[in-house]
Amino acid sequence: MDLNTYLDISPYRGSEVQEAIHRVVADKSAFLKILAGFLPTDTAEQRAKNEQYAEHMMGVLHSVNSYNDFQRKLSVDFFLPAVLQKSADEFSFSGLEGIDKDTAYLFISNHRDIVLDFAFINYVLIKGDHVNCEMAVGDNLLTNQYITDIFKLNGGVTVKRTLPMREKYMESIRLSSYFVELITEMNTSIWVAQKSGRAKDGLDVTTPAIIKMLHLSQKRKGGVSFSDVINKCHIVPISISYEYDPCDIIKSVEEVGRLRRGEQPKKKYEDLISITRGLKGYKGRIHIAYGEPLKGVFSSSDEVAAEIDRQIHLSYKLWPTNCFAYDYLEHTDRYKDVYASFDTEAFLDRFKSQKEDVRLFALNSYANPVRSFLKAQAL
Repeated sequence: MDLNTYLDISPYRGSEVQEAIHRVVADKSAFLKILAGFLPTDTAEQRAKNEQYAEHMMGVLHSVNSYNDFQRKLSVDFFLPAVLQKSADEFSFSGLEGIDKDTAYLFISNHRDIVLDFAFINYVLIKGDHVNCEMAVGDNLLTNQYITDIFKLNGGVTVKRTLPMREKYMESIRLSSYFVELITEMNTSIWVAQKSGRAKDGLDVTTPAIIKMLHLSQKRKGGVSFSDVINKCHIVPISISYEYDPCDIIKSVEEVGRLRRGEQPKKKYEDLISITRGLKGYKGRIHIAYGEPLKGVFSSSDEVAAEIDRQIHLSYKLWPTNCFAYDYLEHTDRYKDVYASFDTEAFLDRFKSQKEDVRLFALNSYANPVRSFLKAQAL
C-alpha cells in the first residue's frame, strides 16, 4: 500500500503526529472548549477542575506518538469513561466473541451520534485488544485546523463531500480503494456509517453505493469478482442502540422543517451543537451489538446491503423507550411487559412542548427500530 497517495485523507502518521500534537498543546483554550463539551462547567469549582484536567491531559498528549496512542491514552482511558459516567446508566456489548482479534474488518453500523458511534465501537475493540481501527469522517465536520488535528490524531479518514459530482465519484472510488488496501495490506480495520448522515427517523438502511464502490475500486486490478471483494473486506454489521437520544428533539425539528421546506444549507455550528448535546446529554443505557462477518457468494451490492440491514435490525437492543413508543403509536399492548416499570408519562412529557408534527416524528424515531425488527424477523 502506497500511503503517500492517500496523505490528504488518511490519519496522521509518523512526523505528522508530533506536528499535530504540538499544535493541539499550544492552544489550551481550544482544548478547554473540547473538555467543556462533555464535562460540567456550571460552577467555578467545576471549571477549575476542568483546568486541572486540561493540564493533565496536555501532559499525556506529549507521550502520544501514533493514533493508536491517542485512542488508548485519550479516548479510552479518559474521554469515554468521562462521557459514560456523566451521561449513561449502563454500557454493554455483545457478539465480540465472533470477531477475531488479529483480523482487520470493515465495520458498518447504523448512525445515531456524530462522534460517539465510532468512539463506543472502538472503545470495545481496544479494550478487547483487537487490531487498530480507523473511522470515516465527513469533511463538513473538519471546520478548522484544530478540529481536523483531533479527528486525524484519532484515526479519522476524510470523506470529501463538498466536491462537484464527477470529482466526488472519483474520490469515492479512491476512498474505497483506501478502505480495501487498509484492511488487506495494512491489517487495519475501518468503520463507516451505513449511510451519509445520521438516521434521524430511526430507520437504519444501508446505502448500497457504499458497497458498490468497494468493488469498483478493485476492478482496475482485473479478475476480482464482487464476492471476492466482499469476502476479503470481512464486513461486520454493527447495531448501536441508545435508550435515549439526547438529540431526538433537535433531529425531529430539523427533519420536519426539511420535509416542509426542502433541503436547506446547514447553519453555522449546527453540527457542533449536535456533537456537544450528544456528548453531554442523557443516554440512559447503551448497547453495541457486533454482527457476524459476511461470507459466501454475493451477486450485488443490494444483496449485501440487505444482509447488513437484516443483522442490524435483528440485533438492535429494543429499550422500553422503543417498545412503548411503538405500542403507543400502533395502539397495541404487544410489548407491555417490556415497559411495565417504565415511566411512560415522563417519556411523553419529554415532547409535550413541541408541535404535534415534531412530537409524532420524535416518537416514531423511537418506534421505527421496533418496526424494522419485526420486518426483519418476518423475512
